Amino acid sequence: MKRKAILFSAPSGSGKTTIIKRLMTYFDCFEFSISATSRQPREGERNGVDYYFLTPEAFQQRIDNGDFLEWEEVYANTRYGTLKSEVDRICGNGKVMIFDVDVNGGINIKRYFGDDALAIFIMPPSIEVLEQRLRSRGTETEESLQKRLGRSSKELKEAHRFDVTIVNDDLQRAVEETRQTIEKYLEN
Repeated sequence: MKRKAILFSAPSGSGKTTIIKRLMTYFDCFEFSISATSRQPREGERNGVDYYFLTPEAFQQRIDNGDFLEWEEVYANTRYGTLKSEVDRICGNGKVMIFDVDVNGGINIKRYFGDDALAIFIMPPSIEVLEQRLRSRGTETEESLQKRLGRSSKELKEAHRFDVTIVNDDLQRAVEETRQTIEKYLEN
């Protein structure tokens, strides 16, 4: 199988991670690319499973060493990125790489892989629904919520840069539409 990647991007709260988790049960050729971050783990998150949790200093060292395919300071003092070693690991396993990344990361990964990647943008039904979803998580302060919503408004304007946009107004329908899109892509 030639190298293939599927990347998912969306504003926080759009449901991309939920959609990815459901899709992972359909496809045994997938392997998830674990992102690196400089933020602290949330309750229940595990290093090397959910993220590679790096100190800000270690993250900077990895940048300086050229270890990242892409990285970004998403919020002040909070960086996320894709390690080149993850791409090598998954390619070595002969699997299709699955990326769950922020919008800028998705654009950069698509640029790197070109036609070897399917870039999927998960769109919330509205900014109001997005706000409700973020509030219902109960993980945000009012200040952090407003930062996320401000960032989300900018990210929504980048949907045209992706191969496919899936509106997540009904989770089961969004999962099915995404599954069908991926099946068509993998046939080529």
